[in-house]
Amino acid sequence: MAAGQEGDVHVLGSRQRSQPAPAHVVWRSLRDPYQVGSRPWLELRDDEVPPRVVAGYAPVLLVWSSLWPHRPGDEIRFDISRGLPGGDCALRWTLTTPDADLPSESTLGYLRHRLNYLINNRLRLSHGQ
Repeated sequence: MAAGQEGDVHVLGSRQRSQPAPAHVVWRSLRDPYQVGSRPWLELRDDEVPPRVVAGYAPVLLVWSSLWPHRPGDEIRFDISRGLPGGDCALRWTLTTPDADLPSESTLGYLRHRLNYLINNRLRLSHGQ
């Protein structure tokens, strides 16, 4: 997927997939990935930092600051669509940047792959699937 642009914000990547937990549970897992009693899923690499919650509206929207200190302006937006009551939900992550200087294709591929792994593998498995 090529980087797109929304106003002054460039979309670097986006992916939607179902999560095997209700929207409010997924939202809480994103809001506090190190919540006591939850399964650990956000395992950061040496070149990553814990995200800060920049904005949120439970249980449908949450925005993180960048995981990468070398890309401090990036944000990760999570849009959560409710499924059936008590059932699963759909989760879309979208990586954006205000920077006009876009990352190289190899960096972009790495960032997308890393987010997809964390959200559509690690987070998903933490909810039992």
